[in-house]
Amino acid sequence: MTIARHADIAGLKQTNPEIFARPLSERLRDGGLWAAFLVVFVFGLWWIDASPMRIVNGLSKLGMLVGLMIPPWPGDGLWDYCLAMLETLAMAFLGTAIAAVVALPLGFLGAKNMVPNWLFHFGLRRFFDAFRGVDGLVWALIFVSAVGLGPFAGVLAIAVGDMMVLGKLFAEAIENVDKKPVEGVRASGGGGLHVMRLGVLPQVFPVMISHVLYFFESNVRSATILGIVGAGGVGLQLSDRMRINNWQEAAFIILLILFTVSVIDNLSRRIRAKLV
Repeated sequence: MTIARHADIAGLKQTNPEIFARPLSERLRDGGLWAAFLVVFVFGLWWIDASPMRIVNGLSKLGMLVGLMIPPWPGDGLWDYCLAMLETLAMAFLGTAIAAVVALPLGFLGAKNMVPNWLFHFGLRRFFDAFRGVDGLVWALIFVSAVGLGPFAGVLAIAVGDMMVLGKLFAEAIENVDKKPVEGVRASGGGGLHVMRLGVLPQVFPVMISHVLYFFESNVRSATILGIVGAGGVGLQLSDRMRINNWQEAAFIILLILFTVSVIDNLSRRIRAKLV
């Protein structure tokens, strides 16, 4: 038995030598990649002037700020903070809903199995990529300048920032549908709209809703940051309290945000688990 095992191993070494000893070229390639990664990493630390002393000094200042935040206290602005948090939730909901409605037809247009014209498909996908390359914070600054301060700018920033990402995700989901229901609808005499409504949408709808819910819970956090640049919501309240060094109320707002986000995350995760 032992002789047979040695013979089998010897045979494998002859037929598949890369299993037992990687070629020198692969080892040199991997070593070069790791070396390049290390060089870039060290250069990045040098470029941002990272040092242990800066970390120590920063932690000491952070400890001082945390001390100023204790105990968290809303003061006289409890009702205002709750209303601002509701405003942030409304921004996230409306922005996500608008993005999902616009992304649905874009997803069908961007799917290869729905629109087989490769030139149109290529152009639309590059259009998606161009919009996805702009961060939501940049959209917020643009819309604050365009429509003024307030939650309307935040809703527009979330909607424009998400609709192209959702459109790409919807298109990928549509491209992976089972072809049999689609062929069945066509064999029954259904047109293009019937194929989308009866053959494609029932398959991808749970996935789409899952994506939308995930984006909603992410946008609750994003809407907080957008408020800091003037898009309204609880982020604006937090920015004002930090600007005047009212750290106890700032700590209360942070805890309020954390609590709200955790509740939204939990509810969204439960709903997604039941849908998918």
